[in-house]
Amino acid sequence: MFSGLATAMVQNSALCGELEGATHVGTVGEPGEGAYVRIWLIAEDGRIRKASYSTHGCPSSALAAGMTVTLATGRTFAEATRLTAKDIDTVLGGLPPGKGQFADMAVAALNLAMENKR
Repeated sequence: MFSGLATAMVQNSALCGELEGATHVGTVGEPGEGAYVRIWLIAEDGRIRKASYSTHGCPSSALAAGMTVTLATGRTFAEATRLTAKDIDTVLGGLPPGKGQFADMAVAALNLAMENKR
């Protein structure tokens, strides 16, 4: 179901966890109270230079969040706001049935991060 790129990306621990020096952060859901995605960004001149995520541990959520930060990195905010949950699902080769909300959460957390400068 998941592409080889997706599996390799999730195994890249550099994408997972709080990003030191983050200029922006966005969270959807509540850590410790169920499903959540938090995304940190380092942005300069309206361009995402580096990004990372944390989530509640579900593999589908980690894949969606990881792919979202991977696709957002290097893009301008204007470009990154055009990313959709469908884009994430397509690149991943499809999330399992009933797990599509994790792509929605990841994209929403990215959009919140771009709005919330630290």
